[in-house]
Amino acid sequence: MILGTSNSIKSTVMNWLLSLIFDTSSFAHGFLVYSVIISFGIGLGRKKIFGLSLGATCVLFVGLIVGYAGVKVDPAMMAFFRNFGLVLFVFFIGLQVGPSFFATFKSSGFELTGLMMLAVGLSLLITISLYFLFSNSISLPEILGIMFGAVTSTPGLGATQEALQSLGSKQDITVGYACAYPFAILSVIGVILGLKKLFGVNLAQEDKYWEEAQQVKNRAPIYYHVKTTNKALQGITLREIREIIGRPFICSRVMHDGTITSPIADSYIYLGDRLRIVSNAEHKTAVCAFCGEEDPSIDLATAHSPIRNERIRVTDSKMNGVMIEDLHLSRFDGVNITRVTRAGVTFFPYNTLRLQLGDTLSCVGPKNAIARLAALMGNREKQLEKPNVVAIFAGLAFGVIIGAFPIAFPYMPVTIQLGLAGGPLIAAILLGYFGPRFHLVTYTTHSANLMLREWGQAFFLASVGLAAGEPFFNSFLNGSGFFYVALGLPITIIPLATVGILARTRYHMNFHSIAGLLAGCSTNTSLLGFASSLSDKGIALISYSTVYPLAMFLRIISGQVLLMLLWTA
Repeated sequence: MILGTSNSIKSTVMNWLLSLIFDTSSFAHGFLVYSVIISFGIGLGRKKIFGLSLGATCVLFVGLIVGYAGVKVDPAMMAFFRNFGLVLFVFFIGLQVGPSFFATFKSSGFELTGLMMLAVGLSLLITISLYFLFSNSISLPEILGIMFGAVTSTPGLGATQEALQSLGSKQDITVGYACAYPFAILSVIGVILGLKKLFGVNLAQEDKYWEEAQQVKNRAPIYYHVKTTNKALQGITLREIREIIGRPFICSRVMHDGTITSPIADSYIYLGDRLRIVSNAEHKTAVCAFCGEEDPSIDLATAHSPIRNERIRVTDSKMNGVMIEDLHLSRFDGVNITRVTRAGVTFFPYNTLRLQLGDTLSCVGPKNAIARLAALMGNREKQLEKPNVVAIFAGLAFGVIIGAFPIAFPYMPVTIQLGLAGGPLIAAILLGYFGPRFHLVTYTTHSANLMLREWGQAFFLASVGLAAGEPFFNSFLNGSGFFYVALGLPITIIPLATVGILARTRYHMNFHSIAGLLAGCSTNTSLLGFASSLSDKGIALISYSTVYPLAMFLRIISGQVLLMLLWTA
């Protein structure tokens, strides 16, 4: 009896184990496969070889090996994780860079966009040249598959495959894509490291240069002191002085007859007063000239006074989207906001600047008055740990709608869609920038944003690797894979190397921005991970997201444009 029970337990355990390992229709089996691939891939990605770590890119390579080994996962599950991971990754990238996206585009976006379009154009030109050069050895669908592998554009591959089907072609172009894709990733990394070697780049120095450039571009405010010697200032208010000078500035402290106070707009100024001024650097000369002269011998911030300097976090959702002028700071007995810091960027507090959840306000004023302002702003860090799930899912829905919207072009056989890569990214950028105007709270902590991005990237790369593993290795076994790789390498290397050299020599662009630009030209999430690993400042993210939406759109339509031009030819 006991022996029979023991055998029954063993049989049950064995059946459970076999089902978990081999039952491809089981969700548990699929999730186990993904967990193993991602854990091994992330672990290998942290290992450095010759000082280089590939990061999450190794998830793709582990997925290729597992896929070729015959491990199967339900295709519907693979499609879900691929699309879900892609949406998560691009959406939370958009939320992070959204607040600074348009400011960056205004300052350097036209240069970045122009270089990206040059890279896309060169890749198309090289593809056409290779097609005519090897027309006896390769078909148009095959070279298109190789091109999308070489530029690592999965959405472009899918759109072109759909366009081919609408033209009556049943040829599968994913083999060329699978062969060129991994080597394209390594080639782009090689181009980035080659540019670093060519120009003798010091990564830490590039971080420092970027910080200095950002202060200039974003006109970070500066502090200085002036002594009022202009007789016209005797007995007039700060409000009147601002109107006369016509320059935005803040007077955070005034020393009158040895007493230091924090003034309001209607405070009176007298001859001999010392003023601590906060303004953008370009307004310093005008302010000093009108008031009298700069006084570098004094620092009212360090002098003994009842005035305090504190930092306040905006954590109350009611303050999201409120303009500084609507705060009516005169009600707070002399509190002045001297700076606003958002996502690592410092702004001058213009009256029309809208506050966003998570902003840090540098405030000067009496202790009790600052406490009142802090209570209004919230200033409770724990509130920021609770994401606004409603706004996030509304943004995801908006992104899916944008991605699915059909865009028709004359003479195109099918309509174009931005898809699940472009739609959520554009929606997140718009929400991150314009959301506060409509009092939409999309703020997430850095750790939460990073975790969701990492999850999305890992699921996406594991899915691509599983699907492409078998055709990838089989193509090398029958010999065609090496030919596909040889054709893909110039499509990858020549445009990006040209753009990288031009960006550095002609536009003197920061190396981290170049790395993000090249990843954005390739519309590749894993390359973004590598580019971002070169610096902890998030520089690559900004340039990547600046060019990514348009680059992705151009990659999607490029295959269909080539079909339109060359199909009948």
